[in-house]
Amino acid sequence: MKFPDPILIIDRIPALDHQLIELLETLSPEDWKKQTVAPKWKVEDVILHLLDGNIRILSIQRDGYFGVPPQNINSYQDLLNYLNELNADWITAAKRMSPRLVLDLFKQTNNEVAQYLKTVDPFAPALFSVAWAGEQESANWFHWAREYTEKWHHQQQIRLAVGKEKELYAREFYYPHLDTSMRALPHHYKNFPGTKGELLSFEITGEAGGTWHLLHDGQQWLQVEDVPVAENLITIDGEIAWRLFTKGIRREDARIKAQGNKEAGEHLLSMLAVMA
Repeated sequence: MKFPDPILIIDRIPALDHQLIELLETLSPEDWKKQTVAPKWKVEDVILHLLDGNIRILSIQRDGYFGVPPQNINSYQDLLNYLNELNADWITAAKRMSPRLVLDLFKQTNNEVAQYLKTVDPFAPALFSVAWAGEQESANWFHWAREYTEKWHHQQQIRLAVGKEKELYAREFYYPHLDTSMRALPHHYKNFPGTKGELLSFEITGEAGGTWHLLHDGQQWLQVEDVPVAENLITIDGEIAWRLFTKGIRREDARIKAQGNKEAGEHLLSMLAVMA
């Protein structure tokens, strides 16, 4: 039985950030006001959120400066509420900046993030755990893979809104996002019934797609590799998968086909690989 290897994509983050700079340089003032698939956010809101991500990486993870730390975080919902408030406060204040200034700040912070990433040990303990995968402690490789998915899906929200989404569907950019997101499978299915030896397979179509598997050992579901595709096969359209895992599409609009265990397919519709 083979378990998944660590996802070592820290060195790919600068290339993804470069794609964002190239995109921002093409946007018109009208593009900044377009609605994204995130109901509360227009393009400008997502852009500012991504800039905040860079600033937080540098302030907290590089410099060890936390600003005003959260208080009374006793549950996942407490953490989610804190992050939502943090995001909203930043976006409100940051709208005072012009697009030109925002682009300049992106270029500067992208360069500084790229330099910082060269110092990161992927196997050292991460400052933040990957909560949506059910982890209380995470290694840096998983934390930074999660950061990659954040950067990828928010950039894709912008691209989808302005009709330039095809670039990030290239396998070199999209597959790492999918592979990381699918690490949520064991946590999401932890209470889903299964019998020893039962196998569930999850296929994502398209150039960047692949197949992921869960095997029940009699007590829990384990993510495994190098096994035959199961009779219980759940298939997801590649261009829908990222939206499903980031609350970017209604469940009833997601294109999923389930062979064998239909309930397992239905259960996948509620899986998230973001803090939401």
